Amino acid sequence: MTPDRLAPVDLGMTTDVAAAASFALLAKTTITNVTGSSIVGGNVGLSPASAAFISGFALTLDSSSQFSTSASVATPGRVFAANYAQPTPSNLTSAVNGMEAAYTDAAGRPTPDFMDLNSGDIGGRTLAPGLYKWQSGVSIPNDITIAGTSTDVWIFQISNDLDVTAAKQIVLSGGAQAKNIYWQVAGQVTIRTDAHFEGVILCKTKITLQTMASLHGRALSQTQIAIDNNIITTP
Repeated sequence: MTPDRLAPVDLGMTTDVAAAASFALLAKTTITNVTGSSIVGGNVGLSPASAAFISGFALTLDSSSQFSTSASVATPGRVFAANYAQPTPSNLTSAVNGMEAAYTDAAGRPTPDFMDLNSGDIGGRTLAPGLYKWQSGVSIPNDITIAGTSTDVWIFQISNDLDVTAAKQIVLSGGAQAKNIYWQVAGQVTIRTDAHFEGVILCKTKITLQTMASLHGRALSQTQIAIDNNIITTP
């Protein structure tokens, strides 16, 4: 049985637009779509910044003024910003608060099962369920496998940056699910060109997906998100 300390991090319900779990991308200051050709399979949210700080999405404001649509956001996904009509601002405040609470929860889980594994270079490894902590940055210079069952949980506490080398992949095995994988990152997250990433990113600063990188999970940033011709799907 998974220990209590490795219960899933609470992001709320995916059907609740006031919950962090309902967003594929959620940030506080800026969301940029460099080429405008990304496809985001879920809601996009920005708060407390306004829609003026969402660029590259060619937004079309709905007649309700509560959300926008975009060719870069797959239906039924919508784009929400803090300056849209109520209840959007209130919902976004709740979602951002939930995102920050989730970050604090993940960062505060005690007694790691793995401490400073391979000094932060985890390329080529197979990662069992558990709580991992690094007092440094983490790099993924080669493919890694996250192996476990559909109910297992992984929490990665990273004290600096997370960097995924170009064209490298995170592979799930044995029934492991992206929704149960949490990357709590105090620094920046960079998923480089053509790389593939799995899991929920809870980032204190900036998340960048370079050209043609893909994400199966969620990108939740307390500052900004930059995407560039990416495919983003939610678990």
